Amino acid sequence: MKKIINHTDDILQEMLRGFCYENDELVYKLDSAEVIVTKSEHDDRVSLISGGGSGHEPAHAGFVGDGMLTAAVCGEIFTSPTPDQILEAITSVKNDKGVLLIVKNYSGDIMNFEMAQELAADEGIDVEMVVVNDDIAVEDSTYTTGRRGVAGTVFVHKILGYYAAQGMDLKSLKVMGDKLVKDIKTIGVALDAATVPAVGKKGFELNDQEIEFGVGIHGEPGYHRTAMKPSHELAQEMVQKLKKEFTWSPGDTYGILVNGLGATPYMEQYIFMNDVRSLLEQEGLNIEFKKSGNLMTSLDMEGISLTMIRFNNREWISALKSDVNTAAWR
Repeated sequence: MKKIINHTDDILQEMLRGFCYENDELVYKLDSAEVIVTKSEHDDRVSLISGGGSGHEPAHAGFVGDGMLTAAVCGEIFTSPTPDQILEAITSVKNDKGVLLIVKNYSGDIMNFEMAQELAADEGIDVEMVVVNDDIAVEDSTYTTGRRGVAGTVFVHKILGYYAAQGMDLKSLKVMGDKLVKDIKTIGVALDAATVPAVGKKGFELNDQEIEFGVGIHGEPGYHRTAMKPSHELAQEMVQKLKKEFTWSPGDTYGILVNGLGATPYMEQYIFMNDVRSLLEQEGLNIEFKKSGNLMTSLDMEGISLTMIRFNNREWISALKSDVNTAAWR
């Protein structure tokens, strides 16, 4: 294993120190916990907190800043943060507007964020939670009851961040978030597995000519292994899966995110984006938002995911296009 690290026990702390050093005009780290907090004024709006295990950078700390998250809680690699860490995040950004937790649907994350929510309630802090479950690949998987939360979570950060900045109250943000999640779907494909540094080897094995559709962002099993295919065939498989979920019609309006899983060059992301464009044009869809990049990664996994959002509310388009000041959303 070749990694640009020092000691595996120090990865999280050293990563967060480096991140905060680079982005010291935007964020700071709490002394008491692995929590990254915005330096932007946020007393006038509901505070938004997300987080989970590390290894998905720039998620989630990269989305902390004016217009998106107020704070991000960073667990060890592929490991949920503890309830105490999450509670530290909540108390650090609490105000009279309340706190909204945005949580990906993994058993450990759900359990720990819910426990922190209860502890915060005991302290008189008003906290709500939105659970993201956008991955359509499998219904249940390792660490998950129901569908997993993956790259679509970033759309939830962006859109709810917009509404929070507009002054939407906590209960309304919760309702909006629950509606939003239903209109976001994601599917991915892995060309090669991620290597967790503390383990020192790949999480699963694919031979040189093999790929797996539907692998999760922690290396959880997908739904189908097959021989490597050209980009346009990968796109066709994934678009057809999304079409089945959305049951769209010509003229419907959508947005798309092509997300690199960690070791996929932008060149390949753009090629895949072009293939998706061609397929969606054939479907007669109006695409009013598109973005590519490494936003929700899985360490050094080779692969890509495709997220689509159905714009049942056209204000979501404005929300996605609105300016924010964060390290990772440009």
